[in-house]
Amino acid sequence: MLILSNLDYAMKIIFTKHAELKFRDLEEQGFKIAKGQVEDALNMPENIIEGEKGRLVAQSAIDETHMIRVIYEKKEDSIRVITFYPTRRRKYEG
Repeated sequence: MLILSNLDYAMKIIFTKHAELKFRDLEEQGFKIAKGQVEDALNMPENIIEGEKGRLVAQSAIDETHMIRVIYEKKEDSIRVITFYPTRRRKYEG
């Protein structure tokens, strides 16, 4: 999947092994997240905050009560998804 950066050139999204396994783990727990939802959160985040170790956290609503948080590293020509997780919106919204 390609996303557009604010510099208007395509950036490749790379999922770490941990992030790939997270899809299965969440589905086993009854919370299915599609790759497209993670990519949408990166493409059109409602908010981006600074995380630990120089990483960024994109936040985006996935339904009325939940949001997805995507922890990633931005490289020169790619975005590396470290992990992601769903959470309740009220925990991170005012």
